[in-house]
Amino acid sequence: MSDKDKIVPIPSEGVMPERDIDKIPVLEARHLGIDFGGLTAVDEFNLTIGKTEIAGLIGPNGAGKTTLFKMIMGMESIDKGSFEVGETVKVGYADQTHKDIDPKKTVYQVVSGGQEFIRVGGKEVNSRAYLSKFNFAGADQEKLCGVLSGGERNRLHLALTLKAEANVLLLDEPTNDIDVNTLRALEEGLENFAGCAVVVSHDRWFLDRICTHILSFEGDSNVVFYEGSYSEYEEYKRKLLGDVEPKRVRYRKLIVD
Repeated sequence: MSDKDKIVPIPSEGVMPERDIDKIPVLEARHLGIDFGGLTAVDEFNLTIGKTEIAGLIGPNGAGKTTLFKMIMGMESIDKGSFEVGETVKVGYADQTHKDIDPKKTVYQVVSGGQEFIRVGGKEVNSRAYLSKFNFAGADQEKLCGVLSGGERNRLHLALTLKAEANVLLLDEPTNDIDVNTLRALEEGLENFAGCAVVVSHDRWFLDRICTHILSFEGDSNVVFYEGSYSEYEEYKRKLLGDVEPKRVRYRKLIVD
């Protein structure tokens, strides 16, 4: 059986056949293509994600996952097709660069804006108590953001993203360099989140606990969308394809008319 024969193609409607969407689409891709230097990473990609759904975005490095995020945010041009975002959507994006953190302000100032109470998930909470959930306690809340370690910056960015009052969350490797307490706060925040989320992660245990769907970039320009947890998706693949060894990403050459 060839590599291409082993791949489960995404259906034309962008969902697995048994899936029943009864909600207005929040994110919708139509005939989307992602190209890298004359090579096609993803082609003719269709997808619909409704609110309250959490999709784990998986696949090897270089498959186009982070690029898809940047396209949704308007940070990169779309090579082919379209990506529509609902009219009432407010996107919260936690990436790996943390560019929106002011290095001259303290952790407390950045999150609280100088206010004793902030709104998180539609509720008013104490700013310092909220920060403590992300393992910023006592003097750590008064640290300048410019001197934070990589792990501390990750924790701070998660705290900012989850309080942003967004109804769509895009999280790029959110579990990198975070402690157990922050991981629990992240999982709790996603469980209580009323909108939809797309999460890039290589942490299968985290995906198992939070995801309602798996969006897998399989390589060879193919994408699969599966309703269920990561473990259920892996079992689905094993039953359908047998044991498949991991393989390097292969791009399809871009054909120019």
